[in-house]
Amino acid sequence: MALPYKQSTQSKKGQVEEMFDNISPKYDALNHILSVNIDKIWRKRTIKKLRSHSPKIILDIATGTGDFAVAASKIDDVKITGIDISEGMLNVARKKIAKKNLSEQIDFLKADSEDLPFNSETYDAAIVGFGVRNFENLNKGLSEILRVIKPGGVFYILEFSKPVSTPFKQIYMFYFMHILPFIGGLVSKDNRAYSYLPESVNEFPDGERFLSILANVGFEGNKCFKQTFGIASIYEAYKPEK
Repeated sequence: MALPYKQSTQSKKGQVEEMFDNISPKYDALNHILSVNIDKIWRKRTIKKLRSHSPKIILDIATGTGDFAVAASKIDDVKITGIDISEGMLNVARKKIAKKNLSEQIDFLKADSEDLPFNSETYDAAIVGFGVRNFENLNKGLSEILRVIKPGGVFYILEFSKPVSTPFKQIYMFYFMHILPFIGGLVSKDNRAYSYLPESVNEFPDGERFLSILANVGFEGNKCFKQTFGIASIYEAYKPEK
């Protein structure tokens, strides 16, 4: 299992919380620099798909600094709840939505994606951006998300994946394994955080394997849309109608 701090005695969940608390002040700037702002395009594409379902109540899991929630706020008459285990990231998110005058549309709270504090069948849709690979128990987290979505509701996951085409795969993996951790560690002052990123991506069961996991949990109509030579993928899944 990929862990942020391999010498730590904390659970993966505890280590992930500590890591994001540590890097939260620099997270947004680094994220956009290291991705050359392509992450913004991926979010817009995901929200475009989500908008076609006209959801009114959305849950944003592992919201981090709230970028996905902000993108989702462009949907008409929508209310969004963002959750995360890192209070440091949530503090950045709250300041962000205050500046954008989105506090009436979006609210944030500290919560565990594997033990959601919401009633079953509450949300029209759920989204998670670059967060499922950090779940300590992937099946448990996905099962909780399935529980809180209404029957017929949609779930979109935006997550890193592994490109397969030569020579792009080799060029990208060199950047991802060597250059990104060096720059990330230098700026964030947390050397492990940006080494953990490629480790967690390499370990994550992307593509068809993730679609199979979604199906086994109980989602249906599962699809994968690869982005930018396979660097990332948008997954679409539905909670079955009763």
